[in-house]
Amino acid sequence: MIPTDGRHARRRSPWPIALGAGILAVVLVAGIMVYAAIRTKERSVFKGSEVATKVPTEPAPQLSEPPALENWPRWGVTHTQYSADNEPQAVVEEARGVLGRVPMLQNQHIMGWGVGNPEPSPGQLNFVDLDRRMTFISSSRGVPVITLCCAPDWMKGGQAGRTDWSKNHTVAPEREHFDDFAKLAVRVAKQYPTVKHYMVWNEFKGFWDPATNRWDAQAYTEMYNKVYTALKKVNKDIQVGGPYVPIGSNARAEGPSELSGPWGTVDQRALDAVKYWIEHKKGADFIVVDGASMTNDKGNVPNDFAAQAKFGAITTWLREESGDLPVWWAEWYVEPENAQWSEDKRTAVQATALMEFARSGVTTALYWNPQQKGEGECAGCLWSPKVGGELPMAGLLSGFTKWFPAGVEVQEVQSSDPKVKALGQASQVVMVNTSDQDVSATVDGRQVTLRPYEIKWSGRGGA
Repeated sequence: MIPTDGRHARRRSPWPIALGAGILAVVLVAGIMVYAAIRTKERSVFKGSEVATKVPTEPAPQLSEPPALENWPRWGVTHTQYSADNEPQAVVEEARGVLGRVPMLQNQHIMGWGVGNPEPSPGQLNFVDLDRRMTFISSSRGVPVITLCCAPDWMKGGQAGRTDWSKNHTVAPEREHFDDFAKLAVRVAKQYPTVKHYMVWNEFKGFWDPATNRWDAQAYTEMYNKVYTALKKVNKDIQVGGPYVPIGSNARAEGPSELSGPWGTVDQRALDAVKYWIEHKKGADFIVVDGASMTNDKGNVPNDFAAQAKFGAITTWLREESGDLPVWWAEWYVEPENAQWSEDKRTAVQATALMEFARSGVTTALYWNPQQKGEGECAGCLWSPKVGGELPMAGLLSGFTKWFPAGVEVQEVQSSDPKVKALGQASQVVMVNTSDQDVSATVDGRQVTLRPYEIKWSGRGGA
């Protein structure tokens, strides 16, 4: 079976899943060493547990072309272990409406996160799960994105015909199988010709070098270049990006770094990995990273809302270093582990993070949708699992997708009270109360009163 932990947890750091949700970033030495131990463990223990069965060759699904949009949507979601295809039909229809009312980007990985092994043995393809997810994306007016991760066991030193899900997210393909992984990417691209955007790998999983205590950017870039070249031969219009490295930070600097602010100091090793990829890539249509507003050692600094400025600072650095490549955030996280925020506060903090993305010129930001298997509280989810009912984060994403696509001119909006943050464009203003008290303020020349953590949209310029 595909493991239920084959996705990122809601409040986890951008770190390999097998290390557990308690590690908040790449710079914790203990976490790094555990990760390295997994990476270098004897291959003989990597046997696999799920036996592949031959499946009939299914024709590729007939997917509708993505909706024709005036501007790139900028905002979107990543489908994870449980998504709309795991829901009762009534909830499927509701989710289709939630995601499709304002067409947004929808991303799916090729292995894990709700999808089985696409090539259990060399040449034995199984796209049944991926077909199902891509069909839903098409039916909900999504602009499709595919993340090329993870890789079949036989490419990682495992046994052909078996899938060991416990190691799926911690092991990279071996160098001698980089070409095989590129061939798999080609097969995926041919299966889904409507997909024109691909991210290569996920969070440098398996690319940590314990000998140097640094990311193995050289190996990753070698694999990336093979995938990039192969996909461009399929269709020159396919857009490819990397390196999808997690960028962590500390409140107390643990070494020199070229990027820091009131929100912390970025781990230079992550920046070095990005710079190596920029210098040695064969080409790229966008640059992609992920991260959390939280530091490793003190959570959000100087506070939960101001910490979101980290996303804007990193985006600016990425644009400068890459020669202004479009910047993609494949994931972002704002809530410290076990913080147990209310849904109102969680959504308010997310709103300020989205403002940072829009203000700093992010091209794409994909929300990691933390849908769960069964009924009950689903913090940060887009709809209530099994029973339906739209949740606040869905409305926030739809609002930003409608009013702040990548092509819109973002405008600063004056607020008389610093507790009310606001951002505008020609026709609309979004404002958020960052306080747990009612706040009255003059925003964009209008008097408003916002409830604790309330998010409010207001037309402007005759809209």
